[in-house]
Amino acid sequence: MDGDFRTAFVREPAALKQYPALVLNADYRPLSYYPLSLWPWQDAVKAAYLDRVTIVAEYDHIVRSQRAEIRIPSVVVLKDFVKPQKRVAFTRFNLFLRDGFCCQYCGAKGELTFDHVLPRARGGITSWENVVAACSPCNLRKGSRLLKHSGLALARKPKTPTAEEMQAHGRRFPPNFLHESWLDYLYWDAELDA
Repeated sequence: MDGDFRTAFVREPAALKQYPALVLNADYRPLSYYPLSLWPWQDAVKAAYLDRVTIVAEYDHIVRSQRAEIRIPSVVVLKDFVKPQKRVAFTRFNLFLRDGFCCQYCGAKGELTFDHVLPRARGGITSWENVVAACSPCNLRKGSRLLKHSGLALARKPKTPTAEEMQAHGRRFPPNFLHESWLDYLYWDAELDA
């Protein structure tokens, strides 16, 4: 093992976080695309040691214990299939993902909040069908008025997304870091170039 690499680990333990492992279900699909199903390398090593995963790709770096030496896993596959959830949790993040991380009134991207289409002050509830991503200016402009009185229009009517729709949305927003060993497993269902 490279001495500088070992020294960096000792001096800067946070450097170990640089080696996440992509976690694939037993069918070799990621458990989740967004957020991408990643484990810290320590969890991947532990799961391999407990025989819960198969390591299919590794980083070039090695970690050692008193009795063992192992290359850090970069891709692991669960030995037991985990049934994907059918229900999508109603969270701020999932709402923004459903709406493509843009304001549903003006299309702006960036700092987003959420807006109740039928305002809560007028009996609106917090649900997939009544809440949309909105930029602050549009949210302030609409206020607690009905949509028809605000001068704003929705890009699309809000609805409850399916798990498959959310996975498709997630594929459009890859994370900032994709290790080269992950690429064969992430978009394998995409159309191949001729």
